[in-house]
Amino acid sequence: MLTFLKVGAFTFGGGYAILPVIQQEVVDNKRWVSPDEFSDILIITQGMPGQLALNSAIQIGIRLRGIPGGVVGALGVTLPSVIILLAIAAYFYPLMRDNDYVQAVFYGLRPAVVALIASAAVKMGRNILHGWNGILLCAALLAAAIITQVHPIVILVTGGLAGLVIFRKGL
Repeated sequence: MLTFLKVGAFTFGGGYAILPVIQQEVVDNKRWVSPDEFSDILIITQGMPGQLALNSAIQIGIRLRGIPGGVVGALGVTLPSVIILLAIAAYFYPLMRDNDYVQAVFYGLRPAVVALIASAAVKMGRNILHGWNGILLCAALLAAAIITQVHPIVILVTGGLAGLVIFRKGL
């Protein structure tokens, strides 16, 4: 717990920035895992959803102490950030919640987030959608998602089944 608390408290910059610190602590200093095992952990965690540092801490904890070790690793690497954010929010939010300038910034950030998501969708679409079948299927699924408000899993399953029918060769 103390090792991952230290990693979480003194590393800034996100997943890839924290990896050398984790490696130094668990491979070089503590010798909990070998360099090869650490590489295997990175391969596994890059294929998992979620934060790279958190997933790495969980995997190392599981290797050392099973499920309880994974929980302790997760808590250790995340608690410093959570505590810092809660302290900042508890102190600054009451001071700024009624500030017109802060509210204006937040109202401006909302459309910026939508624009970034839309930009990512367009870029992905350029790389993924080839041919009219893909474009039409995307448009139909988008319309279905907007109009029907069905669960996203239904859209994904429908898209997968449509892909079997439309894009599978030899059907």
